[in-house]
Amino acid sequence: MEKTLDQVEVKHSVKVLKVGGEGRIRHHLFDLGVTPGVEIYVRKVAPLGDPIEVTIRGYELSLRKSEAQLISVTEGK
Repeated sequence: MEKTLDQVEVKHSVKVLKVGGEGRIRHHLFDLGVTPGVEIYVRKVAPLGDPIEVTIRGYELSLRKSEAQLISVTEGK
């Protein structure tokens, strides 16, 4: 089931299907290691939903909700 990263529940792992956005924001996400096929574990979500803390490629990363909405993911590995 495809959804965006901001819709994933805490303590769940997902696999990136595609990265949306254009220009600088898309390149920024790629630079952070968010690429199709990579696994992301959602560690924490702030009370108001922003930011979202994830583990990706062995390091911890905080993403804005607006950035997480650009990342299409699927459950499982």
